[in-house]
Amino acid sequence: MNAAEGSGLPAGRKGNTLVLSASGKNPLGSLPPLAAYIHIPWCIRKCPYCDFNSHTAGSVLPEADYVAALLADLQADLQHVQGRRLGSVFFGGGTPSLFSAGALERILDGLERQVGFADAVEITLEANPGTFEQARFRDYRSLGINRLSIGVQSFQAAKLAALGRIHDGGEAVRAAGMARAAGFENFNLDLMHGLPGQTLDDALSDLHTAIAQQPTHLSWYQLTLEPNTVFWSQPPILPEDDTLWDIQEAGQKLLAEHGYRQYETSAYSQPGRQARHNLNYWTFGDFLGLGAGAHAKLSTPDGRIVRTWKVRQPKDYLNPAKPFQAGEKRLEALDLPFEFLMNALRLTAGVPAILFSQRTGLPLQQLAEHRQAAEARGLLESDPQRLIATPRGQLFLNDLLQLFLP
Repeated sequence: MNAAEGSGLPAGRKGNTLVLSASGKNPLGSLPPLAAYIHIPWCIRKCPYCDFNSHTAGSVLPEADYVAALLADLQADLQHVQGRRLGSVFFGGGTPSLFSAGALERILDGLERQVGFADAVEITLEANPGTFEQARFRDYRSLGINRLSIGVQSFQAAKLAALGRIHDGGEAVRAAGMARAAGFENFNLDLMHGLPGQTLDDALSDLHTAIAQQPTHLSWYQLTLEPNTVFWSQPPILPEDDTLWDIQEAGQKLLAEHGYRQYETSAYSQPGRQARHNLNYWTFGDFLGLGAGAHAKLSTPDGRIVRTWKVRQPKDYLNPAKPFQAGEKRLEALDLPFEFLMNALRLTAGVPAILFSQRTGLPLQQLAEHRQAAEARGLLESDPQRLIATPRGQLFLNDLLQLFLP
């Protein structure tokens, strides 16, 4: 659909054409569940390790214009909804909590009106401790946002300074308390390990402090140096491999002792508190991607699976003369085993084997030769009912996935 009178799109905005097969038959049997990712691309300051599409905020954010663009972007993508309701919504960034409650309310109203929410929809907002205000977060909760993901990274002053964070450890602790006081009984803390100069005791101290805040979920992952970041061009001195291994082993043991079950490579939760939005990614569900630089994975009624991405620069996203979408790639049959397993095998319990066919439209037999090779190397469990990595396969997940490359 091109921008035209009555289309609901501003002049110059171009939608995407959805081509149905002549029969309208869906080879997948039924379309996967649908989620929405909303990208807010501004931060108070860009961190030196961050490779996300984030930009330093000016004195005034173009909040109203960006919300209008997001809603027009949603309008252009409605053709991909196909009658499904949203099981989860995730506001990521950047720092989405820089936006007012009124702005987020307009976005959520548009999503509910144009797409609709499933029962017990999970709506997550990313926030950083340096942006916490009690009244604002109470307002967020009143909108129906029912989960927070708080970017702590560390509670120690030297580590936070090395990471370029704007908050201190006390602010991080207060943020968790303020989240609970605002009505968020379900929240995640983001925590890194393997930081510059970090010892085993440093890492365990951070974990003890995080656990003391009683989050329902912890994302605990190792710092990696990514291209196009300050740390990539000016790498800090990171802990030796032996120290990293000790941190990983001791940290996982500590988390388990306090009731946090590892259910994904870097995700730990209290019982029943897994992140539903991320589970949708890892089980190869569909998701709309709205906002500057947002990515999407979408299935069509004629059996195609595509990944799309939006223009990265906020100025381009806000320019009515430019299309929202920057590119699209169809996943071919040869790509699908790797694409599916790259997500599913991150889950420590794996997935039912039948899900491969349900999500890709391909016969399970297509994996047979590669499964045998992975099982022979001790990387994949010999379980005909599930696709699940062995403990060794979890440790060497890249090696496991290499076996499924086309």
